[in-house]
Amino acid sequence: MADLSVQGLCALLHLASPQLPVGGFSYSQGLEAAIEHGMVTDADTAHVWVADALAHGFARCEAPLWLLLRRAWAADDAAAVAHWNQWFVASRDSREARAETLQMGWSLHSLLQSVQWGGEAFAPRLQQLRTLVDGPWGLAYPTAFACACAATDAGEDHALLAYGFAWLENQVAAAIKAVPLGQVAGQKLLLALHGRMARMLEESRGRASALPPQLDTIVPQWGLLQARHEHQYSRLFRS
Repeated sequence: MADLSVQGLCALLHLASPQLPVGGFSYSQGLEAAIEHGMVTDADTAHVWVADALAHGFARCEAPLWLLLRRAWAADDAAAVAHWNQWFVASRDSREARAETLQMGWSLHSLLQSVQWGGEAFAPRLQQLRTLVDGPWGLAYPTAFACACAATDAGEDHALLAYGFAWLENQVAAAIKAVPLGQVAGQKLLLALHGRMARMLEESRGRASALPPQLDTIVPQWGLLQARHEHQYSRLFRS
């Protein structure tokens, strides 16, 4: 991976920060339902859940999809951006999962506009995001994040790692709150999962570069638990 400038690294850290006000902290992506059903009960079972979600869900669909969106933004291919944005929204297999990506996409777009991300030169890209927000499918979060990365000098590998680490940190934060785990146990879990990010990156590259792209959304237990979460009696998270 090519070296990043200080400004480019700061931009990625900014986008991946858990303090970014896009609402990621309010979603567990089915983890809370897994806890409710006794599948996740401690640090060890939380590790299995998050590692499996990363390997069999995120790395096979959302991460390569993000790469396709990043490449479409880099090529100024508005048709490809719209296509993959629509594909991702349609692929969400529960009402909560769909609401999550649309809410976070809308929030990130609003934030980028409010802070004038990328300066005046980036304004046309933000307008493209606006057309997706107002369109029939709405704006998916990976679409907005990939667009924001286009304003930096970060290569796609670094940018995808930032996106993936933000996803991973949100999952661990949800486990800390809902299992519950202590803060130290949560940080041990996060550290133990660092090594899996390289595998995620490698698989994502291969899937995004295949013709046609190999996007795999078949994670039945994950989808079922996300759907069951909609009717859970008591919950901390919105998904």
